[in-house]
Amino acid sequence: MDKLGCLIYRNRKWVLLFWLAAILLFGLFAQKLPSVLRGNGFQFNGEYNQTRKLLEEGFGQPKSSIILVFERGKTISSDEFHQFIQDTFNRLNTFDSVRDITSPFDRKGMLKSDYAYGLLTFDKEAESLGAEITKLKKILKDQPGLKVTMTGEPIIVQDLNVASQEDLAKAEMIGLPIALVVLILAFGGLVAAALPIVIGVVSILITMGTVYLFSYRVDLTIFILNIVPMIGLALSIDFALLFINRYKEELQINSIQDSVVVTVRTAGRSIIFSGLCVFIGLSGLWFIKIDIFQNVALGGMLVVLISVLSALTFLPALLSLLGQRINQLSFIGVIKQENSIWHRFAKLVMKHPIIMAVLALAILLAGLVPVKHMVLAIPGTDSLPANYPSRLALETFQKQFIAKEKQDEKKVTIVLKTDGSVTESNNFKKISTIIHTLEKDKLVNTVNSPFTATGIRDDEQLYQFLKKGDPAQLAPLKNYFIRNNKMLVEVYLNTGEHSSKARDWVKDWSQKELGVQAFFGGPIKFEQEIFAEIYKKAPYGLLLIFLSTLMILMAAFRSILIPLKAILMNMLSLGCTFGMVVWIFQQGHFGIEPVDIALILPVFVFTLVFGLSMDYEVFLISRIQEFYDQTGDNTLATISGLTLTSKIITSAAAIMIVVTGAFAFTGVMPVKQLGVGIAMAIFIDATIVRMVLVPALMRLFGDWNWWFFGTHFKRQRNRTKNPA
Repeated sequence: MDKLGCLIYRNRKWVLLFWLAAILLFGLFAQKLPSVLRGNGFQFNGEYNQTRKLLEEGFGQPKSSIILVFERGKTISSDEFHQFIQDTFNRLNTFDSVRDITSPFDRKGMLKSDYAYGLLTFDKEAESLGAEITKLKKILKDQPGLKVTMTGEPIIVQDLNVASQEDLAKAEMIGLPIALVVLILAFGGLVAAALPIVIGVVSILITMGTVYLFSYRVDLTIFILNIVPMIGLALSIDFALLFINRYKEELQINSIQDSVVVTVRTAGRSIIFSGLCVFIGLSGLWFIKIDIFQNVALGGMLVVLISVLSALTFLPALLSLLGQRINQLSFIGVIKQENSIWHRFAKLVMKHPIIMAVLALAILLAGLVPVKHMVLAIPGTDSLPANYPSRLALETFQKQFIAKEKQDEKKVTIVLKTDGSVTESNNFKKISTIIHTLEKDKLVNTVNSPFTATGIRDDEQLYQFLKKGDPAQLAPLKNYFIRNNKMLVEVYLNTGEHSSKARDWVKDWSQKELGVQAFFGGPIKFEQEIFAEIYKKAPYGLLLIFLSTLMILMAAFRSILIPLKAILMNMLSLGCTFGMVVWIFQQGHFGIEPVDIALILPVFVFTLVFGLSMDYEVFLISRIQEFYDQTGDNTLATISGLTLTSKIITSAAAIMIVVTGAFAFTGVMPVKQLGVGIAMAIFIDATIVRMVLVPALMRLFGDWNWWFFGTHFKRQRNRTKNPA
């Protein structure tokens, strides 16, 4: 590390030129990133997708559709309303990018007194309809008292993209100024305070430009716009805060060159271990083969890597040029460590370690209680802010035209595939048996099939009707339900939204031997596959994180006990965080409308915060270790380490809380929950855990903290022989 510090100091101008070139190049790519983002990232190559392809290819169902919702005011007559609808569809005749257009006058049940809806279907995926949506916006025009609004998956996807960009801008407007104030208070001057912000922005810009290059090989979700800045800004500022603080300390007793070299050796080492912990934490997401988790792993690991590189090269090069000018524009004097509040607090913890440890554990365990009530859900339309027209229109459409018992969240689509035609006697008997068994199932509300469509309940009568009935009468029925050797069956369950019973039901039926091939689809099957993939693969990620973190911390501190304590305390603080998130969002406190917890939250918060919180562990224990190696006195080393790092850890935590917590004021619900979850986890970790529980346990375990297969006793013997 000394060689790296010397190399950067000697070549500081070349290092800065390299980073400047990288900023200009990747900044151009970063501007293009929003244009290649699509969807919420919940894509998984399973049976749901197989069934969807069967419906598109075998039954002619469209790949995507846009719903036009019409509304009229109280002063508008029915004739005016009907004329408005007709005029709208007349203009749509010039729209040639659509597969089929269905107006409210074409089909029964699409027109009511005050509401109506139309349908546009496409042979393109929802994420690829940007140009078509732009054209439609020009065609569709409201009139006084008359309104037409687009909704459906393509519109929701585009609106989520827009909302994510707006949220990012809003979070930056809130977070960056407050972060700058915290930095000014931490460093006492404007020059030192501005540098971490510069490092953070540079790391994010280069990361987003790099992520754009991956768009040619990987489908990128819109949430990456929020995740990369959230992680990158917080982490980069943390690293810079640690580095600059140590540099300012060294500058009081050393030359500029020596200060840079010592800072790279000490703070740089801590940054490498911290970054490695966060990197490993995020790598656990690679096991889950769902786009959004792969995206966050990609973006997160890249931003960690670039943040570490910028902290170890770009920042020391800047400091080498600034030299003593780092202290310019300072207006807060330096307080002696022994007179600081942190020193007094450290002595208090050391004096009453048992009481402090018990109080901290009691708070953490109390926060765990609500976790048992957590209900997880895949983000959907309710992810959008409540005032978005596409969300309001979809809610109006569902309320006015879709019965509650036939909402999408209750639907399972089944395609039954036989050897030979469905209407062969033997095949028809097998399928009839399956349908009747489904109808008798206690969790099934209704089953849409040829039986319900015709009103014929007797198997033999329906069989004869399908074989010998009027072709004109049979055409609509067969077009919808029957295609050669395939029959479509739609099942509506009587379970609640995001129900584990519904997911278990579709899983059990998928595994049954039915006598014919059965392909399951629909929203419930989609949820079941996503949950199954996470539950199956997440343990592998957790195992990787635990073992890797254990090995990294053991290598860093030459200790067995410290890494084990760090992992256990992280688990406890994260459990407390999840409990508080459930209490706030799911149970509806602080004026928040009760809402289920986004499925991504536990996984993301765990992988992100488990690594991020190791920053504080490394920052604190590294300084304690330095003093312990010098003195051999565990209590004195803990007091000194806590005194020196408390201000920096508190400032770093405050910045991370501000940067991530700013997303709590945004509109996209999963991002809001993530922001609150990460901010709360950092707060709990940096205060209750790192400032109270860790030093209290360090005091209680004494010299055993530093035992490492006999190494501790060797250290003690060396100190006895060489007291200096």
